[in-house]
Amino acid sequence: MLDNHQKNIATFIHLSTFSRFLIPFGNFIGPIILWVANKDKSEFIDANGKQIINFQISILLYAIILGTLTIPFFVFKIFNGIDFIDFHGFDNFHINIGKPSPLLYIGGALGVLAVIGFIIELVLIVIASLKARDGEVYQYPLTIHFLK
Repeated sequence: MLDNHQKNIATFIHLSTFSRFLIPFGNFIGPIILWVANKDKSEFIDANGKQIINFQISILLYAIILGTLTIPFFVFKIFNGIDFIDFHGFDNFHINIGKPSPLLYIGGALGVLAVIGFIIELVLIVIASLKARDGEVYQYPLTIHFLK
């Protein structure tokens, strides 16, 4: 039988990922510290801790993949338009701005996808914390199970 203390700890394990806004890598450090300190007290806490850590590792992996796809589009665009400033003295100075490249649109679309993914991540963490408060273990979607 789950008591309120176990539910509260599981809820705080999920919510501790928001510490990333104050501490670098707080989304890993917070849940890992709380999980390691309390995983032997309850299977419920252990399962919730594994879920959030697996989810955060999966999100990091997806962000690395998305960043790896996005960065080359911006780099190619920057090096392609490197001659956009013509300086032939102070009396004949102008900036040439051409049409945006399709590469910029693709990179921008991937950036928008990253922002949408970030918002979905925040919503899923809140849902999981509410489920933990109610005594349920939330299964995050698209999570790779590194810890079993």
